[in-house]
Amino acid sequence: MARKINRLNARRVATVTEYGRHADGGGLYLSISPNGGRRWVFLFRWHGKPTEIGLGSARDVPLARARELAAAARAKLAQRINPKDAVRRPLEGATFGECADRVIEAMRPAWRSAKHAQQWVTSLRDYAAALRRLPVDKIATDDVVSVLKPIWNTKSVTASRLRGRIERVLDAAKAMSGPPPAPKGSIKRTGLLG
Repeated sequence: MARKINRLNARRVATVTEYGRHADGGGLYLSISPNGGRRWVFLFRWHGKPTEIGLGSARDVPLARARELAAAARAKLAQRINPKDAVRRPLEGATFGECADRVIEAMRPAWRSAKHAQQWVTSLRDYAAALRRLPVDKIATDDVVSVLKPIWNTKSVTASRLRGRIERVLDAAKAMSGPPPAPKGSIKRTGLLG
């Protein structure tokens, strides 16, 4: 008997709130975290090992696009190619803000408190506001230093955490589309922040 595919519809995706994975079929699931985070995942076995690929936030990726990404992953599996390479979304033209939001949504299920999540959101929204509109592939070390320098001596703990969070976003961008112009560690090595 064939497995049913396209079980979900746009209304169900918008209204379902129960924690867990909700199958659309063919390996595509809407995953809802305990704190309400909603993301698309594609589940498959690679060399006998269960594997999961995140396809993006349900807020940013509509059901039709998630199905396209899952179909591309299934096609790669049929060719005996690891689909992780097929569903990576290139970040060309994506802004730092868009990438930061993706990182936050991907990490949100692992955070134990809403306060921790809010600190990430607030710091990357407020303190890194000047970076949010810039294309992530055009951000240079000087751009990051200009965001950190005003708070480096007055709010050193916040600045240090912000630097780590910015580097985390840039690392995610690197994983999706190649090395960013401001590679990890370069901000610390400049010596411009004391």
